[in-house]
Amino acid sequence: MSVAEYLSGEEQSEVRHEYIGGSVYAMAGGSEEHCTITGNLFAALHAHLRGQRCRAFVADMKVRLVLRGEEVFYYPDVVVACDPRDTDRYFKRYPQVLIEVLSDSTERIDRREKRWSYLQMESLEEYVLVAQDYWEVTVYRRGHEWAPEILASPDSVLTLPSLEFSVPLSAIYEGLARV
Repeated sequence: MSVAEYLSGEEQSEVRHEYIGGSVYAMAGGSEEHCTITGNLFAALHAHLRGQRCRAFVADMKVRLVLRGEEVFYYPDVVVACDPRDTDRYFKRYPQVLIEVLSDSTERIDRREKRWSYLQMESLEEYVLVAQDYWEVTVYRRGHEWAPEILASPDSVLTLPSLEFSVPLSAIYEGLARV
């Protein structure tokens, strides 16, 4: 499938698909925990970024990469884009922050394939992985040679220096009784 066919199909599809070098993969829907965490993070980022050049997007914004000459489109759970070159309505090429909420079916891909892919992006400053079944947030930062920082208690604070943004883990997991 060509990129043009993929992008055209995504505009009309009720199901989201990721695109990797000509192959298309359907994405499953998220759990209540996944949606709550994603919503909490997006709400905090959206409020923080109001009036600034950066914008936060949730769930339906694709990120476009070119890896080894192959085009790839992923759907991160939260995307923050700040680069004025990002003018496409349906995907971002220059994200500054990417966040993935982990699930049993996506954790391996998010921790390995997507992490490797995202860290190749020149614009990316922070990549964040958020567990949904227990208190754990892993942050990879460009300025720290992509070494992981693991936050695992309710009074820990997720800090994204590139956005001058901080949020306590208690706010990320707010509304979840089973975590």
